[in-house]
Amino acid sequence: MMTITYIVKNGIYINMTNRCPCACTFCLRQNSDSVYGSEPLWLDREPTVEEIIASIDNHNLEEFEEVVFCGYGEPTERLLDLLEVAKYIKSKSDIKTRINTNGLADLIWNEPTAERLKGLIDTVSISLNATNKEDYQKIVRSKFGEISFDAMLKFTKDCTRYVPNVVMTVVDVVTSKEEQEKSRKICESLGATLRIRPFEE
Repeated sequence: MMTITYIVKNGIYINMTNRCPCACTFCLRQNSDSVYGSEPLWLDREPTVEEIIASIDNHNLEEFEEVVFCGYGEPTERLLDLLEVAKYIKSKSDIKTRINTNGLADLIWNEPTAERLKGLIDTVSISLNATNKEDYQKIVRSKFGEISFDAMLKFTKDCTRYVPNVVMTVVDVVTSKEEQEKSRKICESLGATLRIRPFEE
């Protein structure tokens, strides 16, 4: 039995894929099969859109604050399917939708992608992780190499035009106070909000 949806606090989380172009040094999936006591999040195969919708329908959306596209993989690897699921959610409920992403969708799809989120996604949370491309690549280890940092910043800037709430995150244990302050300035320049998140998330 695959874990397609799981509950974290007041949110329904959707585990669509295990694919990811990064191998972040702090990634939880390197050391664990699950998060917050969920069932294992490694998928036997990627669930179909129909299977994802059926799993969502097992929950009463009115009992939750948001639906989050975030599992053991980069959700924008399946961007078109993600948007189809988001459209279904919006047709059923006013519940907020969020994507937790590494911000590399444009590189994954080889085209600008932020505009596709308009009207379907309420919050995009993008992993900033570092303040320059060299440090970023050391931490994130993207298969796309050092172009990833600038691509992630551009995606973030683009998202501010189409998504109501754009957040960038850094992990407390892999960033110094000085780096966090630099990160805050990067966010301000892009029109995003910085969130410093604890490692265990």
